[in-house]
Amino acid sequence: MIRPAQTSDIPALVKLERESFQTDRLSLRQFRYMLTKAHAQTLVFEQEGQISGYVLLLFSRGTSMARLYSIAVQAQARAQGIAQALICEAQHYARERDCAYLRLEIRKDNAASIQLFEKLGFRRFGEYDDYYEDHMDAWRYEKSLAADLRPEMVKVPYYEQTLDFTCGPSAVMMAMKALDQGMVMDRKLELRIWREATTIFMTSGHGGCGPYGLALAVAHRGFAVELTLNDERMPLLDSVRSEEKKEVMRLVQEDMLEEIQQLCIPLHYGTLTATDLRARFDAGGIPVVLISSYQIYAEKFPHWVVVTGFDEHFIYVHDPFVDYDNGETHVDSINMPILQRDFERMARYGKAGLKAVLIIYPKHAQ
Repeated sequence: MIRPAQTSDIPALVKLERESFQTDRLSLRQFRYMLTKAHAQTLVFEQEGQISGYVLLLFSRGTSMARLYSIAVQAQARAQGIAQALICEAQHYARERDCAYLRLEIRKDNAASIQLFEKLGFRRFGEYDDYYEDHMDAWRYEKSLAADLRPEMVKVPYYEQTLDFTCGPSAVMMAMKALDQGMVMDRKLELRIWREATTIFMTSGHGGCGPYGLALAVAHRGFAVELTLNDERMPLLDSVRSEEKKEVMRLVQEDMLEEIQQLCIPLHYGTLTATDLRARFDAGGIPVVLISSYQIYAEKFPHWVVVTGFDEHFIYVHDPFVDYDNGETHVDSINMPILQRDFERMARYGKAGLKAVLIIYPKHAQ
C-alpha cells in the first residue's frame, strides 16, 4: 500500500535512509521539516505495517515544476516493483498539483536507477559535476506529465543573477543573447545594465531596475523594444515610504521617460494578456515581464523573468533567481512552466498592481 507519510513514520524513514545511502542522507530534522513545513509530499510503501520504501517530492512555489528529491527501497524488498510503483504514484501526485514536468538527479554510477527511470519515460537533459558529498557526478532527468504538451519554445541561454537586485539586467541579457548569439553575458554587462536602468531607490536596500531604464538599456544596444504599462503614473513609487526616495525615483524616471520619447521607443498603456504575449512571441519578440515573487518565493519583491515558450496551458520562463535555500539549482529556474491563469495573476506588483512588459526584438527590426 502506498500512502502519504506521517510524522509517526519519521523513525522508520530515518532507518531506511541510513540503510540505503552512505552519503547525502536526510536527517531526522530534515524529514520532520519535509513532512511539516516544506512545499513537499512524501509517500511511503507499507507492507504488513512496515515501511519498505519511500519517495519524496518537492514542489516549486507558484510554478508547475516538481522535483523527485529522493527515493529509497529496503534492500530485501528490491526487485519487487516497489520503486516503480512509488515513481508512478509520485507522477500521479504531481499531475494532481497541475505540474507539467517532473525532474530529478541520478548518480552517474547508479546504473539500476538510470535504467528504471529511462524505462519509465524520463529523458536525460543535463549533468552536474561533483554533485554528491563523495564528489560523484549526477545526470539530470525530466519527464513531461502531460502527453499533449508540445510547447513552442525559443532557445534562450540562461544567466543566473549574481546579486539580489540584478534580476532585470539578467532577464534582458538572456533575451538579447537569444537574438544575438555574439553578445557576451557576464557580470560586467550585468552591472553595466544595472547602472543604466536602476531607479536608485526602489526598496530599502540597493535600487532595482524599473521598466523605463531596462527599455533604454536594450535600445542603447541596438535592439528594437516596445514597452507596455498598465498605468501612466510613474512606476514603483509605491514601493518606498520615504518621500525623499520617492522624489529621487520620480526625477530619475521622468528623465528616462523623456529619453524614451526622444528615441521613439513604442510605449503603450494597457494590459497584455497571455494571448497578446504569445502573438508578440510568434512575431519574433521575446517578452521580459515584471512579476511579484510572492507566489513563487513567498517574499514580496518585484522580479523580472524572461518568457521562453508557450503551450495550451503553460507559459515557460527563465527565472534569473535560483532558490538555493529550498534545495533548487539553476536547472530548476530554466523553462519553468507556469499555468497561464497563475502567470497573469502574478504578473503585477505592489499596491498599485503595476503591470510592465518589455518585448525585445532583433536589432533594427520590429
